[in-house]
Amino acid sequence: MRPRPSLNALRAFEATARLRSMTAASLELSVTHGAVSRHIRSLEELLGVPLFVRSSSSTDPTPDGIRLAEGLTAAFNLIDASVEQVLPGPLTVSCSATIMMYWLIPRLAAFHEAHRSIELQFNLNYDQVDFIRDKVSVAIRSSTITPPRDVVIKELAREWISPVCATSYAKSNRLQDPSDIAGCRLMGTRTRPEAWSDWLDEMRLRQDVRIHDSYDHFYLLIQAALCGLGLALVPTMFVLDEINSGRLVAPFGSIPGKRRLMLWTAPHVASRPESKAVARWLTNEMSATAEICATLAPVNA
Repeated sequence: MRPRPSLNALRAFEATARLRSMTAASLELSVTHGAVSRHIRSLEELLGVPLFVRSSSSTDPTPDGIRLAEGLTAAFNLIDASVEQVLPGPLTVSCSATIMMYWLIPRLAAFHEAHRSIELQFNLNYDQVDFIRDKVSVAIRSSTITPPRDVVIKELAREWISPVCATSYAKSNRLQDPSDIAGCRLMGTRTRPEAWSDWLDEMRLRQDVRIHDSYDHFYLLIQAALCGLGLALVPTMFVLDEINSGRLVAPFGSIPGKRRLMLWTAPHVASRPESKAVARWLTNEMSATAEICATLAPVNA
């Protein structure tokens, strides 16, 4: 009988092929770089084919390696999903750091009060997600991001957007009409460079704008606005508390943007009562937030 490769060797190979790095694979598997290298070498000797084209800058799988890696990734995901169904762990919610800071954390106490038996963990990410590998149960994502195959998708709410600034900045720049942005220092994020042009489209304004400062994340952009550095365009849901407290103003109110917020649920946990409860709670809270955003009128209205 032909000898079978060890599970550890297959795990080491799959992680290296997926991450294109033995170093990254060793970190994910919590083993040494040398152990990963030995596992892969033994697997290549057993199979009699090279699995990687090695270079000084990357570790790319050969055609045989790609075929093996694809099958192994699917198999390991199936194993992990099967274990999760039999022995479910805490639910993990994946969302951006800004959603976590400005929207989710302020509501968590109410969630825990209403659902004392549900344990939540968090994954801070706002791009593609592998539900099995990343151990994610539900994810809040923009409608602009392509969901994984087989994921359960539900719309949470329309995203509302607002230019906001410190009260002192609005007064010194006499912001009364949307066209007044021509004299402002406009700020945006590198993750959404089209934000101002989208807002102009929705407002039916035909004017050129220059983005003076771009920040890596919305939470940095909001902090810059709080410090009076300019006019920032942000999803309204992130700044409702700052507007209500008077720390920020939305001189032109809030308008519906082009994006929608979606809820993705991993198929292997979709039928769990806890998952349904979390999805229902997130949907209700997001819908209520959108309704508040819709009532935000211009300061001079």
